[in-house]
Amino acid sequence: MYAKNRIKHLVSLPIQADECEKSYKIAKVLEPGRSERTNEADSDAPDRDTPDSDASRFPFPASPSPICGCVVINCAFLEIPLSARIHIPWRLPHVRKPYAKIGAAVALLLVLSNCSGNNNNGNNASPSASESVTPSASNSPVATGVTGTSFENWGSYGFTLANNRHAPYTEITADNINELGVIWSHDLKTLDADVKNGNQSYPVVVDGVIYLTTSGNQVFAFDAVTGNTIWHWKPDAEQAAGFSKAGIIANRGVAVGEGKVFTLAVDNSLIALDQKTGELIKMIKLSDYIDGVTIENGYYETTAPQYYKGNVYIGSSGSDNGVRGFVAAFKASDLTPAWDSPFWTVPPKGEDWLANSKFQGGGAVWDPAAIDEETDIMYFAVGNPSPDFYGAGRPGDNPHTDSVVAVNAMTGELVWSKQEVSHDMWDYDAAASPMLINATVKDEKKKLVVQGGKSGLWFAWDAATGDVVWDAVPFAKIDKKDPTPEGTVSYPGVLGGENYAPEAYDPATNYVLIPGIEQPSKFKSATNEDEAATPDFPGAAAFGTIYEAVESEPGYGTVTAIDVNTGKQAYQIKTTDAQRGGLTSTESGLAFFGELDGKINALDIKAGKVIWTFQTSGDNIQAAPAVFTVDGKEYVVFTTGGTKPKVHVFGLGGDKTQGEAGQAETGSAHSG
Repeated sequence: MYAKNRIKHLVSLPIQADECEKSYKIAKVLEPGRSERTNEADSDAPDRDTPDSDASRFPFPASPSPICGCVVINCAFLEIPLSARIHIPWRLPHVRKPYAKIGAAVALLLVLSNCSGNNNNGNNASPSASESVTPSASNSPVATGVTGTSFENWGSYGFTLANNRHAPYTEITADNINELGVIWSHDLKTLDADVKNGNQSYPVVVDGVIYLTTSGNQVFAFDAVTGNTIWHWKPDAEQAAGFSKAGIIANRGVAVGEGKVFTLAVDNSLIALDQKTGELIKMIKLSDYIDGVTIENGYYETTAPQYYKGNVYIGSSGSDNGVRGFVAAFKASDLTPAWDSPFWTVPPKGEDWLANSKFQGGGAVWDPAAIDEETDIMYFAVGNPSPDFYGAGRPGDNPHTDSVVAVNAMTGELVWSKQEVSHDMWDYDAAASPMLINATVKDEKKKLVVQGGKSGLWFAWDAATGDVVWDAVPFAKIDKKDPTPEGTVSYPGVLGGENYAPEAYDPATNYVLIPGIEQPSKFKSATNEDEAATPDFPGAAAFGTIYEAVESEPGYGTVTAIDVNTGKQAYQIKTTDAQRGGLTSTESGLAFFGELDGKINALDIKAGKVIWTFQTSGDNIQAAPAVFTVDGKEYVVFTTGGTKPKVHVFGLGGDKTQGEAGQAETGSAHSG
């Protein structure tokens, strides 16, 4: 049952100006038996990392409707569930069942007390950017609508469905970059004490609203200019309590379409929220349609979904736990399957190359697909086979694993598949989202699909045919050896190469920018399949068996520019920390990226030099920014994680005060 999924929606009611005191107080009406939340930061352990369209389709009404259960008077609010739904489970795929909807009682409490004087003349205007920096839960700004009248969006995970992470905006340049500063910031734990550590959310920005997620699968909608909270959705306590069963807890964002915001929860739930209000429209469990896709069996979700032509496209995580990877499509209208069946990335246990294996598994899809809107072909990256480090039970190349796969987005039928690493023994996923680019190759224009893997190798294929254009271009140290029971050291290590962090493309230079990790691992294998098949929890033995860090080589990061015309490196720069977030480029020749110690950088793409840095007080950065404009002004939005989940929005003329560097938190996760 998914009841009481709460929505906190802030709306304003006019009250007498001289009746409101400046020292605002919060009055909360809580559900029976529910204790009041505090604003204290939680004591979670540091986060566990994963190795971790067209914008006009997404209309956003000018002003949110005051239908939720929060009334702001004397800066007070009450929080109540808007609706509750009973989920009727079933197991057979593609059999539709109704949701029974329970009407939720809605009560409004008006709190009028402790009034003295205020000179706001009866206006509940949104606070200015300078006033709204890092508000606490007790003075969360009141949403009165979206600031601005004209918008240039960042409409999906990778800007467009091509995932090339290139924004055609030019206000911020190399000449004025030193005027860039913080317009507003929020500490997400202060907005809600239930926010968990870690954040790998890639923001989506549509018509002046920033949509982002947290590692605990909450969703926030902010006014992009002021930082005002428009709405905030969170799973109920019962659902959230089950998230700890997942091997990796991360969420990489949302998709927006048809007036809805779509997101995946780590427990394999697909969720549709009202884009305007954040109210829950529908939630399904993937196991309602795909047998066995449960967190108890080792499945979980990290990826952001993609919306295209009425469908929501998702991938699956958890294949390191010995479960089969897949890609699936659901109708955005009702979250029922859009394809006859999922596209499975590996065969069932007992068939094909898993004919004699004690396992079935491999082929996770960690990140969103790229979609060609001219051909309806979808391209996604697929992870390693399992067991990760023991291959005797899975002979041969293990097709579709460590690969980029192209399918028909309307039917799920295979178009082509190209493998980066055959019979992988090192957890060398193709983890990051592929990019679809129109680039110059040997002085001729071609439509390409490009992707860099944890193997430390970068590839380019003809988008239509899958023919190789550039093959296995190295961007990291390559020195791999088969794992042994005693252990062997290989480069790259278990983190890559290029992990889940996305690349960016710059059309002006024809460069692909790759976020890299230079760090070895010591890989140890089981001595036989029986040994590898001894689980601590379902699927855990699929690692087969362990890897270790090499203490003498803590590693560092790189940004590598590949000239697509020649297939060779144009340059490579070194960064102190492993590159875990990815890059975003702009038309003015800049690329923005963050680091694990909290530093944000601007790279002059043509020169190959970092020309601006900003320290965010050690806010661990593991996602690339989105770039957008409102009324012609350009903004850059980053999310940060570690023990300080935050959102920072930068613009020209913002606050240039910087903080102290933090401790880089790389985590121990091995995969996409």
